[in-house]
Amino acid sequence: MKKYQVHDYLFQNLQENSMTFEQVFEHIITYMKLNPNGHYRLMVGTDSQVHKANTVFITGIVIQNEGKGVWACIRKVIVSRKMTQLHERISLELSLTEEIVSMFTEERKNQLINLILPYLYQGATFSMEGHIDIGAGKRNKTSEFVKEMVTRMESMGVEPKIKPDAFVASSYANRYTK
Repeated sequence: MKKYQVHDYLFQNLQENSMTFEQVFEHIITYMKLNPNGHYRLMVGTDSQVHKANTVFITGIVIQNEGKGVWACIRKVIVSRKMTQLHERISLELSLTEEIVSMFTEERKNQLINLILPYLYQGATFSMEGHIDIGAGKRNKTSEFVKEMVTRMESMGVEPKIKPDAFVASSYANRYTK
């Protein structure tokens, strides 16, 4: 697998291609400034799909103002082999999510929090979540990995979400892995 540096990653959505993380961050700031007294959830999650010759990983970044809309983008990473081991694939999905989460440094998170700070008494909120494409149900093949993956996300100071609440990974990112 080609080793990328963080600043080399490019993001895209339906409106733009080839966005840098700095451009993504600016879009998030612009979106939050439209309604600084909103209820914001910044969510990051990754899904993967094994194809004949490779495995496609899609990481989604979604900023949601609950009840008022979202701004979102994805990053695509292709591993040039079939990754058939479930634990390896789930672990890489989470590593890719962790990588993006780590790009939201304390300074950047504080910038986002400072946008809503003057509106806290009017009910403004901000949270950050890591969406993990695993489920705890007995019939779910990934249930044995829940504790490990949730602990990894919690260690980054981000609220972990698993199925059915991990929609950035299980729905948004999933649609682009095909």
